[in-house]
Amino acid sequence: MRRSFTVIISAAMLLAACSDSGSSSSDTTVAADTSAPVSTDAPTTTLPPPTEADAATVAEVQAAVDAGGSGCDPLDTTRCLLPFPSNAYTQADAATDTGLRVNFPKDGMPVNESGVVVDPTEWNRNDGFSPNTPLLVYLADLDGEASKLPPWTDIGASLADDATVVLVDTDTGERVPLWAELDAHAEEPADRLLTIRPAISLPEGHSFAVGLRGMVDTTGTAIEPSATFRVYRDNLTTTIDSIEARRADMDATIGALESAGVARDDLQIAWGFTVASTRSVSERMLHIRDVALEQLGDAAPAYTITTITPNSDDNIALQIDGTFTMPNFLTGDGGPGNAFNYASDDVDSLPEINGVNPTLEAPFVCNISVATMTGTEPAHLVEYGHGLLGDHHEIDAGNVRAMSNEHNVVHCATKWAGMSEDDIGNAAATLVEFSNFPTMADRLQQGVLNQIFLGRLMTRAGGLGDDPNFRRADGTPLIDTTHLDYDGNSQGGIMGAMLAAVSPDIERAVLGVPGMNYSMLLPRSVDFDDYLAVMEPAYPSQLDRPLIFGIVQMLWDRGEGSGYVQHLTADPYPNTPAKPVLLHVAFGDHQVTELSAMVEARTIGATIHRPVAADGRWQEVEPGWGLESTTYPSDGSAIVVWDSGMEPIPFENLPPRVGDDSHEDPRADADVRVQKASFLFEDTLIDVCAGIACTADHRE
Repeated sequence: MRRSFTVIISAAMLLAACSDSGSSSSDTTVAADTSAPVSTDAPTTTLPPPTEADAATVAEVQAAVDAGGSGCDPLDTTRCLLPFPSNAYTQADAATDTGLRVNFPKDGMPVNESGVVVDPTEWNRNDGFSPNTPLLVYLADLDGEASKLPPWTDIGASLADDATVVLVDTDTGERVPLWAELDAHAEEPADRLLTIRPAISLPEGHSFAVGLRGMVDTTGTAIEPSATFRVYRDNLTTTIDSIEARRADMDATIGALESAGVARDDLQIAWGFTVASTRSVSERMLHIRDVALEQLGDAAPAYTITTITPNSDDNIALQIDGTFTMPNFLTGDGGPGNAFNYASDDVDSLPEINGVNPTLEAPFVCNISVATMTGTEPAHLVEYGHGLLGDHHEIDAGNVRAMSNEHNVVHCATKWAGMSEDDIGNAAATLVEFSNFPTMADRLQQGVLNQIFLGRLMTRAGGLGDDPNFRRADGTPLIDTTHLDYDGNSQGGIMGAMLAAVSPDIERAVLGVPGMNYSMLLPRSVDFDDYLAVMEPAYPSQLDRPLIFGIVQMLWDRGEGSGYVQHLTADPYPNTPAKPVLLHVAFGDHQVTELSAMVEARTIGATIHRPVAADGRWQEVEPGWGLESTTYPSDGSAIVVWDSGMEPIPFENLPPRVGDDSHEDPRADADVRVQKASFLFEDTLIDVCAGIACTADHRE
């Protein structure tokens, strides 16, 4: 995942200057049911009779309304948009699947040091918030330990009867597992937002109630609810129209928490929000896919071979570079900084092929191994996904070449348009002005379409299977075009989940050192240091940065795995098969936190290899909480943690910094490659760890 950000930093500075505007494991938990049903015996209280708020309370609430500004939520006046996410920032819209439309006020959006406000237009297309959203709220002088915030090491504690942080799916009445933490990146206590992380992706289109109780400050004193919240909790009426207009929604939110066993009088703050629908998250990607494939038909795209290199590296007999032709759904030439090409400004319009520049050329490279060239059997075809801001020639890495030669594989790759080396400059522009982020989200979706077309080039008539360079001298094929699998690492693991979920052709996928949800990944990655060096001068408040990442996740879901995992192994999209996937995790990863992979595994219903790690190594009270144990051999989805002896990750939302990084260790281990090959080519997950914790050699 790591890549030098010298170019980003330099570009960002130029842009800014030019701008004028551990215990024994258990097999009893079940992946498909990680939330706790609400007991029918849960105590509830009756809504207190309405009482007219006294003048002092009304004045305090009116002051909060005035302080927030137009469209801001007076429940938390620290920043507009807090608490986040909230249906206070939506409006009714019968045209959407949720009946809502996001309605961020422009005057309440984050502002950079140049005075440029984030333009909410693209966000306000959504009919809800991210399925992978952080929940953010500010409580002054909060003592997290004394408030018994449920930690990621004991997610089960968040479902206890006395849990201090409660999240309820109001569509099902079920409690949602989570962890909560104060932002450890903030140097000053006054800048620490409370962040609540759901331990699964939240079901699309559902609504949720959040409630906090038992919160105390550093003196041990219970934190007082705001006057605005007391008005709702205690049923105090006011003459403030905006407060009264929200009363029914707040009563429903508090009522859902009461039904979950949270006494009304104990609540210190509560709010509700709705997650975006399936259509809202994925319709742009699925639309451009369907339009492009209908135009292509059951054939390979046009392509050109540009370079043929014999013996390019150890184990590689022939490397073939070229380009293939793609429909362009972006503005301009489809390059970095271009957004989707829409026919109109209507919020429900979908991208169209660019009439002026209808096509673009995407690069590809394929490696034919020595074993394939000298053997007699056609090679397995695997589409490979590269790492952060890298390029398709990552298939030249030693571990990929070894996989090719050891297991008779031809790997082909293209760039992840949107987050490849070509996009570094646009990333810099975005880090200093987040109104630019839609261009990244849109190009990422075009990039996934490029990957789908590469798959067609690899498998369809008129493509690589018919090319003389992919045949032996006697005319026999070097590749088996009847099957296509996927393997990717780091960003390739993150983006690979999205590609696998929308590809009609990929059959199985291995996601190496994977995760999802960049709003969780970045603060826990050493790569965040480089991002922060660019972002901090533009957005210097630590209260703003977590909020920005939460907002951005709403669009990032459209262009990364987190928005698609609910349709990866089950409930697939139309005309798209579900796929078994294998997640290979690096213990103590400095770059892609293992926590994000565990959230992904719970969401897709993967099983987990047990023991998860050797005794005393894994920090969870119940290692692999929420996941069933893998029974070998298996034909389903699974997660395997590979331990190369590195230090455990920190308890806080900070990146690991002690010792070496394990990020590249799993892919470099021969046993890992054996397991990958069996999973991809034999449709069988085998235990290569002999029934004990899986270990990998450390790559020096």
